Amino acid sequence: MRNRWLIALAAVGIHISIGSVYAWSVLTRPIIEAMGFTLSETTWTFSLAILFLGMSAGLLGRFVEKYGPKKSGLISMLLFCTGMFGTALALHLHNLALLYLFYGGIGGIGLGVGYITPVSTLVKYFPNHRGFATGLAIMGFGFAALVAGPVMQFLTARVGLVNNFLILGAVYMVVMGASALYLKPPMQKDDTVAVTRCQHGVTAAEAIKTWQFGALWWVFFVNITCGIGLLAVASPMAQHVVGMDAAQAASMVGIIGLLNGGGRILWSTLSDYLGRGLTYMVFFALEVGAFYLLAGTKDAMLFQLLVFLIISCYGGGFSCMPAYLSDIFGTRELSAIHGRVLTAWGVAGVVGPTIVSWFWEHTHSYTTTLTFFAGCFVLNFLIATVLKLHGSRRSSLVKTANT
Repeated sequence: MRNRWLIALAAVGIHISIGSVYAWSVLTRPIIEAMGFTLSETTWTFSLAILFLGMSAGLLGRFVEKYGPKKSGLISMLLFCTGMFGTALALHLHNLALLYLFYGGIGGIGLGVGYITPVSTLVKYFPNHRGFATGLAIMGFGFAALVAGPVMQFLTARVGLVNNFLILGAVYMVVMGASALYLKPPMQKDDTVAVTRCQHGVTAAEAIKTWQFGALWWVFFVNITCGIGLLAVASPMAQHVVGMDAAQAASMVGIIGLLNGGGRILWSTLSDYLGRGLTYMVFFALEVGAFYLLAGTKDAMLFQLLVFLIISCYGGGFSCMPAYLSDIFGTRELSAIHGRVLTAWGVAGVVGPTIVSWFWEHTHSYTTTLTFFAGCFVLNFLIATVLKLHGSRRSSLVKTANT
């Protein structure tokens, strides 16, 4: 047995490293100015990273379960840091294809493996506080931009873009490597005093055949699509809709990063007391009202409060999902099941900004987009209600397996 608080720290170490992907926008303008790439070419790097994150998490979840968190954590470190070093090479050569390959592809796969690596282990160390446990790890991913953003700005200004990625790659290699080496599933003694892993639940293959899995995938997809769509245009929308200047909008974006991380631990902890089903119903009810009001407000203060509320629910949706999955399907193959659900993130990372861009090009207004998002959350609320009332019935079929 490891110390469970050090396990939590190791989980945060991995997530706060890979979560630096959320600070990509800090580098967008420097890359455009230094490399001569267009805005769309540069932002596609981020979209590819999120796409590969979701797809690799879905495909490699079984790998994490089979080989354990230590090996998968080290592989995540190898891939993610290779992506960082390769990005430095791509920028040195001014090569867009290499940028897509290393940061978007190889780095994105490292993101996906690293994201799911510590979650299943952490849940097993905190069986009575699953929401709090997953919130601890995933909070690190949300807070990462607050740390990485200023550091990237400083390093880029002092040593240049290429050296920025070389330095960060070396730091992340140390942090992720040390974190992965400490990760180990909990063990317990059985009646014969033999040491076994205690894992309860269904397999990933069994889980994806249930309507509960499909419902959870959909509500996760909608929550991310609308949330990431809002994140993509938060600064220009604040300037266009309520007349904030660039500095005020930048300050708002900084607070968004704080609430994205803080909402993850706050909502996941509350879910231990409210129950995951009720927590998701609260998420979606709040987001229906917030998006609807956001579509019509011209008041800067109300605008910011509504955006902050939405982003806290967006972050909470991430952190509560692993615990919700373990409630329904058990922990036997939680990493694999969580990985399958994370494919929704990969798709939403492309769909969300695309929806916002399409509505803007056709209406030159954010009102229609926000109203559409409010309607999406009405459907999500109804699905969450059905899950709350009937979703737990699957737990009666959960099997127990000792390996």
